[in-house]
Amino acid sequence: MPRDNESALLVPDRPIPVSAQGGWVFTPALASGPPPSGPESDPEAVSVPLSHYIWVLRTHRWKIVSFVLACTIATWIVSRRITPVYESTATIDVDRQTPQGVIGQEAARNSPNDADQFLATQIRLIQSDSVLRPVADKYKLLEHEGRPAAAGPSVFSPQRIARVRPEEAPVLLKNLRITRPPNTYILLVNYRSTDPELAARAANAIAQSYLEHTYNIRIRSSASLSAFMEKQLDELRAKMERSSAALAQFERVLNVINPEEKTSILSARLLQLNTEYTNAQAERVRRESVRRSVATGAPAAAQASQQGEDLRRINDRLNEASERFAQVKAQFGPNHPEFRKTAAQVSEIRRALDAMQRDIVGRVQVEYEQALSRELMLQKAVAEVKAEFDRINSRSFEYQALKREAEADKKLYEELVRKIKEAGINAGFQNSAVRLADLARPALLPVYPNIPLNVAIAFLLSALAAVAAAIVSDAVDTTIRDPEQVCRSLNVEVVGTLPAVRMWKNRIRPLALSGQPAAEDKAMARRGSAAENAVSGFEEAIRTLRNSILLSDVDRRIRSLLVTSASPGEGKSTTGAHLAITHAEQGKKTLLIDGDLRKPSVHKRFKIPATKGLSNVLTAECAWRELLVSPEHLPELHILPAGPPSRRASDLIGKGLEEVIEEAATEYDLIILDGPPLLGFAEPLQMATIVDGVVVVTRAGATSRKAVGSVLTALRRLRANVLGVVLNDVNKEMSASYYYYGYYSKYYQDTPHNA
Repeated sequence: MPRDNESALLVPDRPIPVSAQGGWVFTPALASGPPPSGPESDPEAVSVPLSHYIWVLRTHRWKIVSFVLACTIATWIVSRRITPVYESTATIDVDRQTPQGVIGQEAARNSPNDADQFLATQIRLIQSDSVLRPVADKYKLLEHEGRPAAAGPSVFSPQRIARVRPEEAPVLLKNLRITRPPNTYILLVNYRSTDPELAARAANAIAQSYLEHTYNIRIRSSASLSAFMEKQLDELRAKMERSSAALAQFERVLNVINPEEKTSILSARLLQLNTEYTNAQAERVRRESVRRSVATGAPAAAQASQQGEDLRRINDRLNEASERFAQVKAQFGPNHPEFRKTAAQVSEIRRALDAMQRDIVGRVQVEYEQALSRELMLQKAVAEVKAEFDRINSRSFEYQALKREAEADKKLYEELVRKIKEAGINAGFQNSAVRLADLARPALLPVYPNIPLNVAIAFLLSALAAVAAAIVSDAVDTTIRDPEQVCRSLNVEVVGTLPAVRMWKNRIRPLALSGQPAAEDKAMARRGSAAENAVSGFEEAIRTLRNSILLSDVDRRIRSLLVTSASPGEGKSTTGAHLAITHAEQGKKTLLIDGDLRKPSVHKRFKIPATKGLSNVLTAECAWRELLVSPEHLPELHILPAGPPSRRASDLIGKGLEEVIEEAATEYDLIILDGPPLLGFAEPLQMATIVDGVVVVTRAGATSRKAVGSVLTALRRLRANVLGVVLNDVNKEMSASYYYYGYYSKYYQDTPHNA
């Protein structure tokens, strides 16, 4: 994964230099254990901190600035090139008086909703073709708006498709705007044009055309009202006569004086029959249940009948006789006369019991048949009454409809005659005084474009869009960035986190294995204590990661560990080397094996020969103990390099590596196997089955959850002991879960350097 100067990590993939004393030094890993307990680590309570969004904006700051500047400058240039547009306004005062009702009816009271509807109607009238066409023809407004009248509509316009001639198409002025100030009866006729004189003349002409149009409407309405009402009165008279004749004819056919009364009687009768029918159904169901129970020989059902008391007495006698029979049989035996006498009594009682049960069955059957017959009779009666009720009811509805129609026609006719006599035929629909309150005047300043406003809006919208795009791109990021995210989405523990810490000019401080300061320490001391404080925190984080891995499996001791990753460049080799050295510094015998036979890297990091190594051991060319290399000042650490790269790595890994690990487990406290990436290679899957635990290293902000999920699925399918995931190259601003890592830096800043 490429890195620029500003994002260089504390642990780059570079060789680990040899110290002046002959020992080896290397860069410490950046590791930490699980987040501290407390409210800050509660997934329900942790939210994205503001510092995360600041980090996102800082990451994309140049893109945001470039986008905002480009949009703002483009808006300013476009606004400067736009032809200025002027607007003039004519004011119309609509004095809505309380209207006289049509043909003398009482006027309805005005309400806010009525006023809104009335003014909306007037606005539509101003925009109508009858008002706009004379003005458009007089001042050539369509030509000024870029639509020449002679050319007519386009080929695909609705007018051309409908075969309407251009002079017959409705006039629509796109530069006309009608507005109404709130809570007023004022209408503002606004017209825009590049010529301020034309804008004023057009606005005044449209207002005057509207006044003339409303006056003509009232005149035509009053003239046509008389003829309309005379015709309407004749139609109402004829309709009233027809409805009265139809009602009289229906009364003769129905031969019923009051259909409503007869319907009420049938309704009450139907309700009574329905009640009786429901009771009969319940009784029949009860009788049927008893009959079935008796037929099956249920004693409880038989005792529930009318002869239940006699049946219980016979049962009691049978029980007594049976007990007597058992006693006699036990006392005298089957050949004794008393035995035969008792047996005869038992048989006689049983015959009486059987006879009574048969009698009960017969009686229950008769009662059931009677209940069924009554139910069927009531069902038939209900159907007959319901049919009669429906017939009368349907005819009653028809009668009521005819009656209501006749009464309504008569009432409407009488009301119309009365209103015409009272108000007279010349009553107006609605009296309203409309006048031109203020003439439009040529504008001095253009209304469009408003360059300062356009630039301000462009700046604001582009800034919001750029910030939103940066935040959205961060939100839809599918890479792993958060320990809680790993636990929640992948169902695996995070055993450690390797925070990213950037140093001055991308320089890092290596950890001297000899215990003496490395040459770089002096240069770092000259630059200040900030870098050294950060490295001190990393050294502690490495130890924390080691303890977290060793204590992750409480069921068994971890003697061998595979450090792998989903894909190359995620820091697995560096992590494995740091863990090995940290474990060896605790006085524990540690073996680091470079298991990446395709692209070995451990020998480069420690600057050791790689002519022979694990590949030679697996081909039985030499013993593994002969190839071990140990640092001069860290004798507890032994390194087995990979040897020459081999394309047959998957064929070599197998029983040979398992034997090496088994033998080494008897001599070393911990064996760390640096394996190849899991995706695309078969060797790490084989290695995972022969070690005590597997740790998957991922890079925050680079490794996708899908890749890690595929890796974990493959390991779990092989029943490998996955200890957890190590998150590498994290930044504390990425998530609230990383915020506590700042404690390392703060702690070591507060601690004296020589402590």
